[in-house]
Amino acid sequence: MNSSIRRSRRAAVAVALGSVLALTATACGDDGSGSAGDKGDEGSGKGTITFWDNNGGVRTDVWKQIIADFEKQNPGIKVTYVGIPAASAQSKYDTAIQGGGLPDVGGVGTAMLAEVAVQGALEPLDSRLAKSSLNGMLNQKLLDNSRAAGGGDRLYQIPTSSNNGVLWYRTDLFQKAGLDAPTTWTKFYQAADKLTDKAKNAFGFTIRGGEGSIAPALDAAYGQSGITSFWNGDRTTVNDPKNVAALEKYVALYKKDTPSADVNNDFTKMVAQWDSGTIGMLSHNLGSYQDHLKALGADRFRGLPNPTRDDGTRVQISNPVDGLSVFKSSKNKAAAWKFVEFALSHEENSKFNESAGQIPANTQAASDAWVQKAEPTKLAAEALNGARTKIVQLPYYLPDWNTISKADNEPNFQKVLLGKMTAKEFLDTLADQLNKAQADWKAHH
Repeated sequence: MNSSIRRSRRAAVAVALGSVLALTATACGDDGSGSAGDKGDEGSGKGTITFWDNNGGVRTDVWKQIIADFEKQNPGIKVTYVGIPAASAQSKYDTAIQGGGLPDVGGVGTAMLAEVAVQGALEPLDSRLAKSSLNGMLNQKLLDNSRAAGGGDRLYQIPTSSNNGVLWYRTDLFQKAGLDAPTTWTKFYQAADKLTDKAKNAFGFTIRGGEGSIAPALDAAYGQSGITSFWNGDRTTVNDPKNVAALEKYVALYKKDTPSADVNNDFTKMVAQWDSGTIGMLSHNLGSYQDHLKALGADRFRGLPNPTRDDGTRVQISNPVDGLSVFKSSKNKAAAWKFVEFALSHEENSKFNESAGQIPANTQAASDAWVQKAEPTKLAAEALNGARTKIVQLPYYLPDWNTISKADNEPNFQKVLLGKMTAKEFLDTLADQLNKAQADWKAHH
């Protein structure tokens, strides 16, 4: 994004932020044909509502099951499903906010929550949750994350699930090579080297170089450096010398222990490549569990939380919390909220997360038998709540976070892999943008 566009965008966000903090939960909207700020109505709680799935295609089937269940129990409400690919969800919402056509309810992850909320598009949900049967039934840590990601003042998202970084590894290849499970970063690098045999097109690791590359890169940096806070005062720690050294070691794997095609791999290409090839390890998240199960069978792979440091401590970045938001422009917010309540009920939230392989937000669903049987999900939940796990909270509350961590710096990370930019230059550039965004946010919050 060029500097003039960035300045204009920040100015607009600053104005919007001043407005949204003054908004009350009584503002209304339209039936999905309006833009942020349009007036509407609470509605009758019946009729047709539109739902936008922010991970369309990947989660379409399970959402259609939930919608069918909902319509059966609520015959007076019809839900129109619209699936949006995850990669274009933010731009789709931004376009609708400016030009009209927002849904009644939609999936909004914490990574984009602040940007959508700051434009006045979302309905504050605190009072609705307080009066709901869901009150007291949702994971408090996830609710806290949702609130913080929206700016910290109000709840603009009801969390549905928590993802977590996972190091997937091929147990058959590890056993054949006589390797221990990659539970530490030292063992991870040893395995990456030993499993690589370029003559046989075998590699120890596949690195994410395309879309979505920044989060796993930061996870590897903080995980190795042991730095536990994203900020030191008002300055980010991303370019701390320890993180620079850690990232240098991580990117040095490219083409040495990884395929050269990785420079362009998004998660779908990376997962497909791992499932069909002879690559030892893959750093992704819980969402790809079902793909691995179908491709490899349960006895050829495992999923562990990201490696620990040699002293047994685990540092990981906060993963986005997915959730549902009600849009202020809905003319039928009563029906939209009924859908949110239903989707977060024990049975439906369990169904959704079993399909996704993620950690349920509903605490009853999180206790279901499938969680105990799905080892990666069980271990991820234990890691998140473990006493020796330190979480580096990414600044999802910054309206510019999603743009900085995607459009601005994914191309730069590719330059690092290709040797056209150093790890220090990359992290210094990222740090400068983050420090400016933090200063802007503090000036207007």
